Amino acid sequence: MRETRNAQASIFEHYSDHEYGVRLRKLSEVLDRHPEILELVVADLIDASVAAVGRTGLSAESVLRCLVLRQQLGFSYEQLAFHLSDSVTYRTFARLPAHLSPSRSCLQSTIRSIQPETLAQALQVLTRNLIHQGVISMDKLRIDSTVVASHIAPPSDSQLLNDGVRVISRLLAKSKTETGVNIRFTDKRKASKSLAFRIFNAKKATKDELYPELLKIARRVLKQADRGQQQVIEGGNGSAAQEKWLGALAHYRDLIAQVIEQTDRRVIQGERGPSSDKIVSLFESHTDIIVKGFRDVQYGHKINLSSEDRGFITALTIEDGNPGDKTLFLPVLDYHQSVLGRLPRSVVADGGYASQANVAAGRAMGLKHVVFHKPVGVSLTAMGVKAKTFNALRDFRAGVEGNISELKRAFGATKAKWKGHDGFKAFVWAAALSYNLVRLARLDPG
Repeated sequence: MRETRNAQASIFEHYSDHEYGVRLRKLSEVLDRHPEILELVVADLIDASVAAVGRTGLSAESVLRCLVLRQQLGFSYEQLAFHLSDSVTYRTFARLPAHLSPSRSCLQSTIRSIQPETLAQALQVLTRNLIHQGVISMDKLRIDSTVVASHIAPPSDSQLLNDGVRVISRLLAKSKTETGVNIRFTDKRKASKSLAFRIFNAKKATKDELYPELLKIARRVLKQADRGQQQVIEGGNGSAAQEKWLGALAHYRDLIAQVIEQTDRRVIQGERGPSSDKIVSLFESHTDIIVKGFRDVQYGHKINLSSEDRGFITALTIEDGNPGDKTLFLPVLDYHQSVLGRLPRSVVADGGYASQANVAAGRAMGLKHVVFHKPVGVSLTAMGVKAKTFNALRDFRAGVEGNISELKRAFGATKAKWKGHDGFKAFVWAAALSYNLVRLARLDPG
């Protein structure tokens, strides 16, 4: 059974005198001063119903510290495993017993066991405590949004069709092993791959000639999937592996059907459907199309966040779709009021949030100043501020750009590399939690 903490400290614990070693020591002290974060993580990692026998493996404390370490270093699991086996400073920070050097697979399975909701709650608890301790100031707040990309290649209809043909054909080929039913089908993977490659490198006129062939192959594979599904339902072995196989086939079957429809509408019929209806990845199907500006298209999810004077992130939400910034202003204030129990005195946001309704709602909640750094449709008079106050808050708002840059550059939030929608959210929350913890460690005068 996994332990919460290591029962005994190692006599070999040592932090390097290098600047980074000193920072890790301070970060370790910060984690020790906030045991409530570990208490949240324990619930995901330790099953109280399991008997306390056998090997204990990594303690919950070590898993949390490995997560924070990985997030700020940007290591792969393989690299993290190496450095934990090689570096005394890293081992000391992670509080690993002398006999234990976790493997890549061990680190991946344990770290990914921490749920996104747990990490979100950990950030809430930490932020609330820092507000009560006076570390985080609620005098001024700045709000902005950005996009965290999904871990996908730039999408194209031809590649999506080829991915669907490849995945469904692979499932059909493995049906005998997984379900006990040998499904006979025509393997079109080679032809599909060749057509997708030719379309990718062709001029538009040639693309228009090749797409119908690729669509024909995709539709044929779709029919093969439907026949295979029926055969397994009627003659399968009823095992858990069969249910898993059927679930995977149904999942990808529905996705490839949608890709066929959107390709036919765009390429054959020349229609332009709404971005919200399009699939850009079979493997990260939760990915949204985010259009910022005239031609800046990104694939991932919009995040909306706020930070205070010292740069701590006080609120962060991961949005579905591509909501306008105007609709994301009040939820930040509601979060501070209902979850953190404290509203700021002044709020400043990007010009995209600007609306007279947001000004009125903010003032009605008790805020003294509600300012948008570009008075788009809302004059200074309507905001109820003088030019001097406006200029001061506008200059303060610029700091959120640096906070976002650090979150992305130093904590990996440019692209979420964990799989699935839950993996995406967990990655972003882990980045934000690590960001606040490291910032707190930097403020430590010790």
